[in-house]
Amino acid sequence: MPERFRERGMRWTPQRRTIVEVLASASGHLTGPELIERCRSVDPTTIPSTVYRTLDVLEELGLVRHGHAPDGREEFHVAQEPEHGHLYCASCGGRWEVDSAQAQAIMAAFRGVGGFEPDLSHMTIVGRCAACADRLRAGA
Repeated sequence: MPERFRERGMRWTPQRRTIVEVLASASGHLTGPELIERCRSVDPTTIPSTVYRTLDVLEELGLVRHGHAPDGREEFHVAQEPEHGHLYCASCGGRWEVDSAQAQAIMAAFRGVGGFEPDLSHMTIVGRCAACADRLRAGA
């Protein structure tokens, strides 16, 4: 990893090592502020600009992906996770991942619109979960 940063004219610093280690140990998604907080718990000298520059390089290298939450904020995850989309319930705030296999029908529908090729990693569909939809239909 250090050599890949050096190839881009960046030093391999203790902060960057901390960022990579925190990301590698994370499960699920992290926002930039969450990543900064976790890194600062390991190394209090972590600065936000280093975190975001490092995330940009890691994404260029294909080691990290980012997606968007329903509110538009970026969420990052280690790219070794299978590519997936997200469902978000606007009523209860529940969140679910849609894996590649589950998303094929959705992807096929988008492809049916002029051959549009969606990016599953950026897909967040906002709606209502079954329980909230049932409550809404029941008038509760």
